[in-house]
Amino acid sequence: MNRLLKIFGTLLLLLTIEQSYGQQKGYNISFEFYNDTFNLNIDSSIIVGNDTTLSKLAIIAYYDKVSQGKYNTILDKLLAYKKAHELNDWLYYQLIRKTAQAISPKKENYERYTFYKWFFLGKSGYDARLTLADNRMIFYVNNDEDISDIPFVNYQHKKYMCLNRHDYAYADLNKVPAQEMISIPEAKGAFSYKVTRMPDFKPEDYYEKQVQFNYKHKTYHFNIKLNSDVEAIFANYPLVDFESYFNIPLSKETYGSLIPILKKNLNGMNQKRGIDYLMRFTRYAFLYEDDDKNFGKEKRLSPEETLFSKYSDCDDRAALFFFLVKEIYNLPMIALLYPTHITMAVQFDKPIGQPIQYKGKTYSFCEPTPQKENLSIGQVSADLKNVPYKIVYAYEPVHK
Repeated sequence: MNRLLKIFGTLLLLLTIEQSYGQQKGYNISFEFYNDTFNLNIDSSIIVGNDTTLSKLAIIAYYDKVSQGKYNTILDKLLAYKKAHELNDWLYYQLIRKTAQAISPKKENYERYTFYKWFFLGKSGYDARLTLADNRMIFYVNNDEDISDIPFVNYQHKKYMCLNRHDYAYADLNKVPAQEMISIPEAKGAFSYKVTRMPDFKPEDYYEKQVQFNYKHKTYHFNIKLNSDVEAIFANYPLVDFESYFNIPLSKETYGSLIPILKKNLNGMNQKRGIDYLMRFTRYAFLYEDDDKNFGKEKRLSPEETLFSKYSDCDDRAALFFFLVKEIYNLPMIALLYPTHITMAVQFDKPIGQPIQYKGKTYSFCEPTPQKENLSIGQVSADLKNVPYKIVYAYEPVHK
C-alpha cells in the first residue's frame, strides 16, 4: 500500500509540474551588467513552474525540462561575454545571478531562482551541486582554495563551498550532511574566488570623493572616482587567503583618478620618503573602526572598497598599502599577522630600523594603520614588540 501511495505521489507531482509548464509562455528580458545591457529571449521550453516543493524529484524534473529546452542561446551569450571581458569566476557568477534574477525573481520563488543559478553555473562547466536539508535548498560549488568564513562540505574527496550561505544567515550550514548532492553530469570544473581584474563600469556611473591628508606640513587633496557597484560585487565575498585578497585590483576609472596623482606627488622624493608618504596616506587619510563595530563581523575590504568606505581597519589598510606600493614601486613585501592585527614590511636596498628576516631577505616595518605612537618606517608598536606573528603572504616582484 505504501509503495502504491509513493508511486501515486510521484505521478501526481510530475503531472503538476507538466501542467505548470504548459501554462508558461516565452518572454524577453533585459538587464544592466556594469557597462553593458543584456537582452535575452527566454524560450517557453526552459520555463519551469512555480512549484515550491523541495524534493530531489522536483529538481530533477526541472533539470530534465530545461536541459532538453532551448537554453543554449543564453548559455552561449554568457560564456562569450565571460571570454570577451576576461571575467574571473566570481564576477561571472554575478552575471549568472543577474540572469537568474531576470528569469525568475528571487522574491517570487527562491527555489526556482536558485535552480537557475545552479543550472547555468553547472552548464558553464563548474562542478555545482544542490542539497536539500531542513527545508532549505543549499547551493555548493567545488573549490580548492583557502576560504575561511563560509560553510563547506567534503564529498567524494572534494571540497564544496556554500554559495548561498547569506540567504540562511542564522542557520548552521556546517551541519548539513553531504549525501544526496544533486549534480550535472558534465560539470567537472573547480570554481575560484580570485579576483584579478575588475569589470569596466560606465564612466558616468562614477562619483567623486574628496580625500585629503597632511604630509610634512603640506596638505594633499585628491578627487577619487568611485563606483558603488564595487560594493555590490563584494557584498557576499568571503574571506579568501591573503595572496588572493591583496591582489584584488582597482577599477580603471578609480585607478586613473588616484595612481597618476600619487606618482606626481611622489616625483622628486627618494624611495624611502615615497614609501613613507604612501604609508601615512593609508594611515591617516581614512577613518579607523574595527570590523565588529562597523559590520558586526570580520570583513576584509578590497582596496577600492577602502577608498569609498567611511571606516576601515588594519586588514583593509594593509591591502591598500600593498596595492599602492606594488603599483608605484613594485618592491618585495611581506604581511605579518598578529593575533589581533596585521601589518606590512617592505624590502629596501638597505634595511631601516628594526629588521625582519624572512627566507634570507631583510624587510623593514611599514605600519599603514593608526597606532598610539607616530611610527616611522622600521618601527613597530610597543604593544606588538613581544607578540608572536606569522608571515601570511610574501610578494616577490616578477620583472618582465
